[in-house]
Amino acid sequence: MASVSSESLAKALEFLEPKLALASLELPKELFAVLEVLDANAGLRRALTDPAREAAEKASLLAQLLRGKVSADAESTVAQLASTRWSSERDISDALETLAVTAVTAVAEQQDGASGLAKLEQDLFSFIEVVRSNHELQRALDDAQAPAEAKSALALKLVPNASRTAQVLISQAISAPRGLKPIALIERFVELVAKRQQRWIASVTSTVKLSEAQLERLETSLNKVYGRQLKLNVTTDPSLIGGLVVKVGDEVVDASVASRVAELRRALAG
Repeated sequence: MASVSSESLAKALEFLEPKLALASLELPKELFAVLEVLDANAGLRRALTDPAREAAEKASLLAQLLRGKVSADAESTVAQLASTRWSSERDISDALETLAVTAVTAVAEQQDGASGLAKLEQDLFSFIEVVRSNHELQRALDDAQAPAEAKSALALKLVPNASRTAQVLISQAISAPRGLKPIALIERFVELVAKRQQRWIASVTSTVKLSEAQLERLETSLNKVYGRQLKLNVTTDPSLIGGLVVKVGDEVVDASVASRVAELRRALAG
C-alpha cells in the first residue's frame, strides 16, 4: 500500500478505535458486507476514491447506499474512509477489510483481554494446519464454483471448538477470499491479530538493568496509563546514556538522554 493510502488507513484505524470498546460482532459483519458491495462495484470504488469529489458528496453517496441497512458506526466508519485520499481503488477495499478484521480482534479482546486474542490466533493457526495437511480439503475450499455457504460450513466443521470471532474470520476468508487462496487471507488475518496483541506488551529499553522495585513501579504506572494489564519485555542498551524507551503497540515514548541530545543537536543545526 502506497504512503498516501497507508496514511489514510492509519487515520481510519484511529477513527475506528473509540467505537471498539463496546462493539459487538455485528460491526465487523456489517463492514464485511459493505466490503462485498465495494468489491462487486468498480464504479462505486472509483466514485469513493475520486480526488475531485468532495468528502460531503462521497458521504451523501454512502448515506443513500447504506442508511437503514447498517449501523451508524459502520456507516460513519466507511464515510471516514471515503473522505481521505487513496492511491488506488483496491486500497480502499483492502483498508475496509483491515478495519473489519481489527473490529473482530477487538471483540476477542473484550471477551478475555490478551487471552482472548491468543485464543483467536490459535484457532486460526489450527485451521491453517488442518487445511494445509489435506490437499483434498484445499481443493474443496478453493473451488470457485462451489457455493460459498457450503464451503463455509465445511470449514467450520474442521475447527469445532473455534471461538465465535475465529468463526467469523474463517467464514469471511472462505466465502470472500478476494483473489487470494483462503489460507493466504487467513494468514493475513493472523498478522492483524498479532498486531492487536502488541497493545498488551510494553517493550522497555533501559540503560541499566532495572531493580525489581523499579520494574514493579513502572508496571503499575503503565497499567494505569493504558488501562490494562501489560506484559513487560525489558532489555538494556547502554547507548541510551540514561532514561527509558517504552513501546506499547504503535506508541513509543522516548525519554532517553540520547534522544534529548539528538533533539538538541537538531535544534542547534536548525
